[in-house]
Amino acid sequence: MEHSGSPNFEDLTRFATEVLQRVGDEALKFYGKGDPAVRFDSELVTEAELRLADLFRSQLNAEFPQHKIFGDGMPAQEYTHGEEGHLWIYDSLDGVANFQAGIPIWGTSLALYENFWPIFGMFYMPVTGDSYYAQAGQQAYCGKTPIHPAEPDEISNESVLLTYSRFHNQYRSTFPGKIRNLGCTAAHLCYVAHGRAEAALIANVSYQDLAAAQIILKAAGGRICKMDGSDFFLNDYLDGQRIEDHLLAAPENSHSNIQMYLQKL
Repeated sequence: MEHSGSPNFEDLTRFATEVLQRVGDEALKFYGKGDPAVRFDSELVTEAELRLADLFRSQLNAEFPQHKIFGDGMPAQEYTHGEEGHLWIYDSLDGVANFQAGIPIWGTSLALYENFWPIFGMFYMPVTGDSYYAQAGQQAYCGKTPIHPAEPDEISNESVLLTYSRFHNQYRSTFPGKIRNLGCTAAHLCYVAHGRAEAALIANVSYQDLAAAQIILKAAGGRICKMDGSDFFLNDYLDGQRIEDHLLAAPENSHSNIQMYLQKL
């Protein structure tokens, strides 16, 4: 249903919640159906991603036809009045290798920005049913439960560091706890926001990979920075280029506690 007036926050979040549920239901039709004869079924993934992209686009055009989707050309850099200033950042499948192989850690991300200012972010995992959500600058949630990162305390053998797939080829680690790669960037960030892991090391990601999850992490009390400790600004990558820097997601004021255990080779 197209809105005749400017949508309020409740309209926008309702739409986001409903469309992620629809996308998740559609994605489950493809889940785990990759060709077992190949290590990665790119044909299945391409078919699923195209279907999920079309579904989101049709839903958005039906309800908010003036809104923009990130990736449809370069976003306008100047301030825009009204609904044309709304930009949706949609990542239909984060964790595609897990998705096609039947491993449940994958999901769909959706963020809304207004004139490049974050409004809210959502990440939904259809298999597990986990739904992470935050309004920028407000409380972050998993479902209806408020979430917070782990307390910045001493790292022990029970601590958890989430990493990307080729971490051990590029870093020497003295981290005393558990090092895991779960294969889904947005899930890694949400697990840090939820206190399930002390930190997540991120590499080879894009604007779409981080847009929603960064809002959730920041609202929960965490932050993404570069490995040298300097600030990371996602809007530096609005042109869609891959993010070459390695990044560290962790609770505020605890990045140095993790960095001391990692030496780049």
